[in-house]
Amino acid sequence: MAAAQGRLSDGAGGMDDAKGTEEEARHKGSHHGSGGNGGNGGSGGSTAPPAFAAAVEALRAARLRPQIEVEATRAPQRLAPHAYALEAAVVDGDEDLADGRLVLLHDPVGHDAWHGTFRLVTLVRAELEPEMAADPLLPDVCWSWLTGALQARGLTYGEPSGTVTRASSHYFGGLSARPSASQIEIRASWTPREGLGGVPDTAAHLASWCDLLAQVAGLPPAAPGDASVVTLPQRRGPQSR
Repeated sequence: MAAAQGRLSDGAGGMDDAKGTEEEARHKGSHHGSGGNGGNGGSGGSTAPPAFAAAVEALRAARLRPQIEVEATRAPQRLAPHAYALEAAVVDGDEDLADGRLVLLHDPVGHDAWHGTFRLVTLVRAELEPEMAADPLLPDVCWSWLTGALQARGLTYGEPSGTVTRASSHYFGGLSARPSASQIEIRASWTPREGLGGVPDTAAHLASWCDLLAQVAGLPPAAPGDASVVTLPQRRGPQSR
């Protein structure tokens, strides 16, 4: 699976490498949802606070739509005392239509900028048709997909922040035969509401995030929805895995 690369910002006073160069996390984890085949997701082991351990276990047990492959990966170590990370790809046959990374952060004493003890941080990206990339409203639409995905599942959250970036690549010289390419990238973070025992509904937040991934990839909604929902058209050439 092609992992999302770049930098992840928690949107509230921290930044770290998405792929990470930190030392190996001490506890191995596995994701048992669709496409999960294990990996090193971060500090989700027996030494973690009970609330964080429960939140991580809910992520591992989540059931997701079959087009989305999810696996645990190394979590950034400098954003919070405890972190767990997943990477995902929207798959069509052997092609990845979109990919992303979701990181769960936890600071048991709380974080002033988060207004809570948990924070979710994400990076989502997909390639676009040039005509779609030129739409001046695209960043606003993409941000509304994120907030709409959370609201569609009835989730309460706070302190959302992020960026939507469009990038275009044009090739010259020995690469001139390649067609121009455009990409959309969503970086965001938000504070999930904590429920019983101080544990947020991380499984529902993961499902909402996968809804965002699917929408960015141009997949139809998993269930009947509002006819006004806009999805990206299938990109010209899916990225090889």
